Parts: sequence; structure tokens; C-alpha cells
Amino acid sequence: MSERAAPFYCPYCGDEDLRPNETGHGAWECASCNRAFQLKFLGLLTRGVQRVDGEGEGI
Repeated sequence: MSERAAPFYCPYCGDEDLRPNETGHGAWECASCNRAFQLKFLGLLTRGVQRVDGEGEGI
């Protein structure tokens, strides 16, 4: 997958007026609240989904 994933709304004000920022990959700016932020994929979690059988922690 080589396409850039775009956020749907600003995580600070909730507005949808977002543009890619010039600072690099995953950087976005919100024209409404004048903030810049960066999105980054960290990886998959290894714990996965657990069943609840009366023991341990469940979801």
C-alpha cells in the first residue's frame, strides 16, 4: 500500500479542513484551529483477542 492515509478530522478541534503539511510524511495541518500534527503507525499489538473462560482478564 503506497497511498497516503488521510485523517478525516482534526484530533484537536474536530474540523475537516485538513491539508498535508510540508514537514514530511504523515504531517497534517488544520486550517480551522491553526495546529499541525503528525500521524504515525507504530505496529500491531501482540496480545490479540482473549476469551473469557472465568480466569484471567477478558475484553
